[in-house]
Amino acid sequence: MVFDFLRSARRADVPEQKASATGKVVAWQTGGRVAWSPRDAVSLTRSGFSGNPVGFRSVKLIAEAAAALPLVLQDAEQRFDTHPLLGLIKRPNPGQGRAELLEALYAQLLLTGNAYVEAVAGESGMPLELHVLRSDRMSVVPGADGWPVAYDYAVGGKTHRFDASGPVSPICHIKSFHPQDDHYGFSPMQAAAMALDVHTAASRWSKSLLDNAARPSGAITYKGADGQGQLSIDQYDRLVSEIETNHSGARNAGRPMLLEGGLDWKPMGFSPSDMEFQKTKESAAREIALAFGVPPMLLGIQGDATYANYQEANRAFYRLTVLPQATRVTAALATWLGAFTGEDVVLSPDLDQVPALSAERDAQWARVAGADFLSEAEKRRLLGLPAASEEA
Repeated sequence: MVFDFLRSARRADVPEQKASATGKVVAWQTGGRVAWSPRDAVSLTRSGFSGNPVGFRSVKLIAEAAAALPLVLQDAEQRFDTHPLLGLIKRPNPGQGRAELLEALYAQLLLTGNAYVEAVAGESGMPLELHVLRSDRMSVVPGADGWPVAYDYAVGGKTHRFDASGPVSPICHIKSFHPQDDHYGFSPMQAAAMALDVHTAASRWSKSLLDNAARPSGAITYKGADGQGQLSIDQYDRLVSEIETNHSGARNAGRPMLLEGGLDWKPMGFSPSDMEFQKTKESAAREIALAFGVPPMLLGIQGDATYANYQEANRAFYRLTVLPQATRVTAALATWLGAFTGEDVVLSPDLDQVPALSAERDAQWARVAGADFLSEAEKRRLLGLPAASEEA
């Protein structure tokens, strides 16, 4: 054909495809005339965390609570009071302490479903510093077998590659479960995206009402003596001028309106269906809290009576949300850091020092102490304690 050379040239201009088909994508969901916000990590963080008080407080509440948990490091024989790994976590880098590092780690995991920790190793190969890297800048480079062989960190038009093909990776990648992605996690922020859009839209609608005096005040209707329902141009201009002069602005608030013959005032308000937006906003706030696992009572959301009191809600928050998150993250950190030192250690929250769980722990200690059919080693194992040393 005459135009075959054009088609071949067009195929040659197509850029080469990447080896990996996985990666973050921007998904737009539309249904009819409804417009949803973008679902990429940067957009969700901007709209769901920086621009929404419920999403912001949910993430902060979980991240701060999990970062403040006291941690214990132990192996099969002893619990360490001092250890190089404990010192590293206590002071991970010159610019952050333990709480700042862990709070950033938990927040990244909640916002994007992924958390990346970099270990800066010294000449001996041991990690000297730990840094939490932004998840939206990191991408996984899978190998031929599908497992990550490197991590690319892109910022400012430059990309730094972390080689993960060695015995110990310099990057610890902690991710939430994602049913449709092999390399990236699924965040609560994505599950709550629709509720975040509804809550934000309801807030904007409320703001538009405030800009319009909070409600449509009413309407002036005209009905002439002869049944005519239309003002002349001069009458209309005079009426508008009088309203703007004598009945507009803060100084005229509450001033009675004097209407001449033929004019009638029809007050306006919202119908019950118009007022449903407030219930919709509260329902969206509860859905956001549900996605993150935060009892709505702790966020000050009205109308929620799921728990009998605040103390019970706080206990459920720690037991069902904070502790599972913290246990999984600290276990991953211990496994990763233990590979540098060659030690088989366990890093976990110290449940005996969590005030919200004090009643449960007291009851557990009493039950275990009263179980005469258990040996001392079995009791210690049930309480999460290492085996007693021979000296003890």
